[in-house]
Amino acid sequence: MDKKGILAVVSGFSGAGKGTIMKQLLEEYPGRYALSISATTRNPRPGESHGKEYFFVSKEEFERMIEENALIEYARYVGNYYGTPKEYVMGQLNEGRDVILEIEIQGALKVKEAYPDTLLLFVSPPNAGELKNRLVNRGTEDTATIDSRLARAWQEAQGVEQYDYFVINDDLEECVQQVHSIIQNEHARAARNHAVIENIRTELKGFVKGD
Repeated sequence: MDKKGILAVVSGFSGAGKGTIMKQLLEEYPGRYALSISATTRNPRPGESHGKEYFFVSKEEFERMIEENALIEYARYVGNYYGTPKEYVMGQLNEGRDVILEIEIQGALKVKEAYPDTLLLFVSPPNAGELKNRLVNRGTEDTATIDSRLARAWQEAQGVEQYDYFVINDDLEECVQQVHSIIQNEHARAARNHAVIENIRTELKGFVKGD
């Protein structure tokens, strides 16, 4: 089996519970996963801190990162920049950890274009009514922002088929286990095991006598 980690992108509607799923994965499987921390120009929400949930940077700092090609991908979402720092991700993959990027659909498709082996997963509540309830109950945003996120969700729903997997987050623990299984099963995909397959072929050839 190939020892390099898998790059997985987890996207979903705002309020789908992506962050909670990622936190649970890291707690239940320590050392197996690394969660890439995105850089963003948006303001921190209550309880968020720089270098933990996000790297909170100014617009000028972010645009400098773009110029220096220091991001795997970046996009604008609801008036702010979001992007994935390259150095951290590549280092974790080379150490054999599966790296999860929690980014929105624009960024996910850019990553897939640049790195075709990327595994794309889309997380959704069971229905749109539940999505709205979660956004309202979160209590961190005003009505105008919630309306903007719901409008954005409608747009994102048009591109879900471009993902490899669609995961419903109804029961959190079941969802976490499903995401874990999808990523780990990906390690067994033949296309990711060329070196092992070729080695077995070479050994088998040695057993063949004559032409």
